[in-house]
Amino acid sequence: MTLIISIYALICGMLLGSFYNVVGLRVPAGESIIHPPSHCTGCNTRLTARDLIPVVSYLLSRGHCRHCGVKVSTLYPLGEALTGLLFVWVILYEGISGRALIGLLLVSLTVIVTVADLKYMLIPNKVLLIFVPLLVAAILFFPEGSLWVHLAGAAVGGGITLLLASFGGMGMGDVKLFALCGWVLGLPGAMIAFLAACFMGTAVYGILLITGVIRRKQPVPFGPWLAAGTLLAYEYGSTMISGYLSLWS
Repeated sequence: MTLIISIYALICGMLLGSFYNVVGLRVPAGESIIHPPSHCTGCNTRLTARDLIPVVSYLLSRGHCRHCGVKVSTLYPLGEALTGLLFVWVILYEGISGRALIGLLLVSLTVIVTVADLKYMLIPNKVLLIFVPLLVAAILFFPEGSLWVHLAGAAVGGGITLLLASFGGMGMGDVKLFALCGWVLGLPGAMIAFLAACFMGTAVYGILLITGVIRRKQPVPFGPWLAAGTLLAYEYGSTMISGYLSLWS
């Protein structure tokens, strides 16, 4: 039964991931997510079902449009695969529960934000506005303790990133995103997520700098790391706190 549920979650996640790619790539550019239908950006040929099978179509075409041969961005298969795997991760870890529903909403938000921020260095307000009522309602139905804990998480998450944004360390999209994530995580979850995001972001930035992929002082998106830190804190926050406290006991 677990295998069947995992396969189902993987398929649903990859299908939704394909749609999340469209949202993340079109909304920041001010384009409709409905019209025009999916098409090759090189030759404008409308894609058929054969071209739209998540991950599989990309692999079969070897990463190129089968009509004109233009290279297809790796963001497409990565977004699809990542969404599918994260859906499986949440379901296996949480089962069928309210926490799983919140986890899946977080995955959906973070995938869209990651795609948009990597492509445009922008987190669209329209995307956040869609998820605000969904995540607020989800927490009201399935709170983790007192609602004051969630409000404190939103205040701290938004406050820390707003302080950094005032010094030019990040954009206002990051502030809004992490205030929403802080609402979901509460305290001390928001702090754990922020520390995890800083650690991962700094490590990857250092590697990219050393390898010459980016230049010193070149702006890099921080939204994907806030997203990753949020997911880690949501699922492993308690374990991370316990592990840290055990070092001092």
